[in-house]
Amino acid sequence: QLQLVESGGGLVQAGGFLRLSCAASGRNFNAYQVGWFRQAPGKNREFVASIRWSDDFTFYRDSLKGRFTISRDNAKNTAYLQMNSLKPEDTAVYYCAADPRSGSIRSGPDEYDYWGRGTQVTVSS
Repeated sequence: QLQLVESGGGLVQAGGFLRLSCAASGRNFNAYQVGWFRQAPGKNREFVASIRWSDDFTFYRDSLKGRFTISRDNAKNTAYLQMNSLKPEDTAVYYCAADPRSGSIRSGPDEYDYWGRGTQVTVSS
């Protein structure tokens, strides 16, 4: 079983930045596709970004391109989400997810088998 733990969330002013981390344990994280999702109060969980294990191909929500960057360090069993120029509308609980299947990049929450508990990001105006 793969366990995921997110960290790095917090309170930041608009225009600031945060780097979220997703630490994995229990299995070889290198062979998993990793995704970041977020959920704001009263809203559905939405896709943020994903990275494929085979070639480090990345995919982003269109509205976040240029501000958010997903990456991974396989030696540390950790994935990251660098978030720059943060806006109040980025306020949400951010979740890390992982899936062991190879193939196409995935952006749907139901396509991921393993989830962390989330980390709160709050952006003040």
